Amino acid sequence: MNLNYKKVGEGVPLIILHGLFGSLDNWMGIAKTLGEHFEVYILDARNHGQSQHDSEFNYEVMADDLYEFIHVHHIVNPIILGHSMGGKIAMQFAMNYPNMLAKLIVADIAPKPYPVHHRQIIDGLLSLDFNKIKSRTEADVELSKHISDLSVRQFLLKNLFWVEKEKLAWRFNLPVINQNIEIVGKGLINIHPFLKPTLFIRGEKSNYILDSDVEEINRIFPNSEVKTIANSGHWIHAEQPQAFMQILREFLEL
Repeated sequence: MNLNYKKVGEGVPLIILHGLFGSLDNWMGIAKTLGEHFEVYILDARNHGQSQHDSEFNYEVMADDLYEFIHVHHIVNPIILGHSMGGKIAMQFAMNYPNMLAKLIVADIAPKPYPVHHRQIIDGLLSLDFNKIKSRTEADVELSKHISDLSVRQFLLKNLFWVEKEKLAWRFNLPVINQNIEIVGKGLINIHPFLKPTLFIRGEKSNYILDSDVEEINRIFPNSEVKTIANSGHWIHAEQPQAFMQILREFLEL
């Protein structure tokens, strides 16, 4: 799988993986800051951004995509940071290839299965008829009938692009994501203790990592710590970037 990526900075390699419906562009600000100390690679996952579309969409193949990317680009012992779906990819990669990374950073996701909770978003996205919708404003108006949260709509609408003159489309592969949305919620497989330094960062207002999840996190990642960012929901790097960076600096010993 040929993954689209951008590279920033020089030094120890650090790879960033975005979440569901995201893209590498969501992480450019953090990447530029980290690029002052690291050689940062930000990736578009398969079926997202400008990476290839494919009918297969699960954590096993996405962990293998990451393995292939590291191999092709001759990256040695990277630090891997993943948010949400990207965090699950990073954790699965650590399960499958524990000797291929130096440290693991997981942003607001636990190694457990989650019930499907993106159905309303997907139904909203599927409802948009780009034969009729001719602008981003019109797309937002239609999407607001399904998704009331403006920040969520703005996040999703960043994925719109002009596939041709007066013809909008989604960059992500919506049909395949729709068909495989239950897989996105699944837990890890091939589980065993990952002994290298691991950091979990959660949002205080998010329900993705609960206090009751910490015991399981410590069982699978015995060399881990869980940090909480105040006044933040699920998109911790966007909502509280300074607090997020401070926690990263402490963990990365900057």
